[in-house]
Amino acid sequence: MSSPSTGSRSLSNLHVFAFVWRQWMRRPRMFAAVVVFVVASTLSDLMVPIFAGKLVDALAQGPGAAGRDSAWAAYALFLGFAVGFHFFRQTAVRFFEVPMSVRNMEDMVNEAFATVQGFSADWHANTFAGAVVRRVSRGMWAYDDITSNLVLGLAPTLMVLFGLCFYMLAAWPLVGLYGLAVLIAFMILNVLMATTYIRPANQISQARDSAIGAALADAVGSIGVVKTFGAEAREADRFAATTRAWRTATQRTWMRFVNTWLVQIVAVLALQAGLVGLLVHLWASDQASPGDVAFAISAFLMMSGYLRRFGEEVQRLQRALDEIEDIAIYARTTPQIADAADAKPFAPGPGAIAFERVTFTYAGQTEPLYRDFSLTIAPGERVALVGPTGSGKSTFVKLVQRLYDVGAGAVTIDGQDVRAVTQTSLRRAIALVPQDPALFHRSIAENIAYANPDAARDDIVAAAHRARAHGFIAALPNGYDTLVGERGVKLSGGERQRVALARALLADAPILILDEATSSLDGETERQIQEAMEELMRGRTSIVIAHRLSTIRDADRILVFDRGRIVEQGTHADLVARGGVYARLHARSEG
Repeated sequence: MSSPSTGSRSLSNLHVFAFVWRQWMRRPRMFAAVVVFVVASTLSDLMVPIFAGKLVDALAQGPGAAGRDSAWAAYALFLGFAVGFHFFRQTAVRFFEVPMSVRNMEDMVNEAFATVQGFSADWHANTFAGAVVRRVSRGMWAYDDITSNLVLGLAPTLMVLFGLCFYMLAAWPLVGLYGLAVLIAFMILNVLMATTYIRPANQISQARDSAIGAALADAVGSIGVVKTFGAEAREADRFAATTRAWRTATQRTWMRFVNTWLVQIVAVLALQAGLVGLLVHLWASDQASPGDVAFAISAFLMMSGYLRRFGEEVQRLQRALDEIEDIAIYARTTPQIADAADAKPFAPGPGAIAFERVTFTYAGQTEPLYRDFSLTIAPGERVALVGPTGSGKSTFVKLVQRLYDVGAGAVTIDGQDVRAVTQTSLRRAIALVPQDPALFHRSIAENIAYANPDAARDDIVAAAHRARAHGFIAALPNGYDTLVGERGVKLSGGERQRVALARALLADAPILILDEATSSLDGETERQIQEAMEELMRGRTSIVIAHRLSTIRDADRILVFDRGRIVEQGTHADLVARGGVYARLHARSEG
């Protein structure tokens, strides 16, 4: 991913254009209609200065009958093409471009969301959520800028500019060649400045913009910690440093935009001096009529406007390409953990888990955490994992969930390699109650039913009863319809834990993972939850990551981890009697 500090990117403009083209081709008929009507409006616009010149020549004939007829005919065509320009352009935008763009933007942002969701837990752990939100929303609007600038702006601009030049080339070769020379030089300089002078600065300012989103999400998402330590002023200073870096980078970018206007000014002045001057010279030599001079003046006025538009549109287009680049990168990024092409739905069974000579190394590390690791957990067995931080406990359950892929060997559940089944079906067969459960800013009922969206209200209430959560839920003003706040901030730690337990109960999965699920509860509530957990674990394969050894005395087997190895295993009584690592941990916890 791009670094917020450097703004380094991986795609060229051509690759980003290819991504935008794929968006247009979602609805090829609508896009073709846009092109047809834009071409028609542009050709109409191109005719206006031509018939303005013919109108002047007709007027120069005097008020006689022939002059009047020619003048009115030229006037009708002059006005008709002006009306046609607006009619065709409005038709293109109203009936085709707007409906096409909003649908494409909807599809694009939905796909970006789905793509980001499919990235690995590692990717999300190393990426600011706020920056991702900023990039996706910014890229969605960038699509609109690209479409309007390129299809409705740059394409008609090029048609008008070159069309007028070719008309002049046919009528007055010297004038046409001069116009083409100025036009081509202007365009080459603009494109070069946009891609080599503006783009590098713009990429840095875009990265700074993403950093603002990241900083906002980081501070607001942890507002409880900020207030606990009275750190509002410190966070404000930290955020101000981020916006200051954005201001510096953005000011540099915008000044580069301003500097390119000098090229436009020179080109417009050169065009004004050359086109009108050359045709006045031809008129003086009796090689051009007053209408031809009027055409040159009209053409200059039109071309100067289009030249300014061209420069601005190239700059806006480059900025929009830089803004949409992140979404294009996401679309080209291969998911770190992907379903196999022939993956089948997981077939839930009794819950037998096996690690078969597994080797696993975290990204960025050279030494594997697990090396040739083997273990079997029987269906319905209650297994507790203990050991120091970094010993491999959490990695064990993440490999069971296939949040990571093993480097060698296999993890199987009921004889099925977890890599051979779809991730969605696998994880639906595993219920997890984490130590610090995250809830959605939705109702309590929706949070409990997240494991089973089709659950009836009675089933939701029953799960809450079993999790000893019904009491506090019923006491809330809106009961089960109470919104819990972002990440469940409106609830206490113990209340969030009970909602998460109710969610796991409703999942009714054959495998249960408990990550010290009672750590946030008071003594009385813990006793009640332990009773509910006993019921929940009955008949299910249960894996308990234990931080307090008092919670795992009744486990069928306790696995003591140390640096990716199981150094001891057995029941609580057996391990205490053995006097090894577990016995020392137990003595320390009892003391």
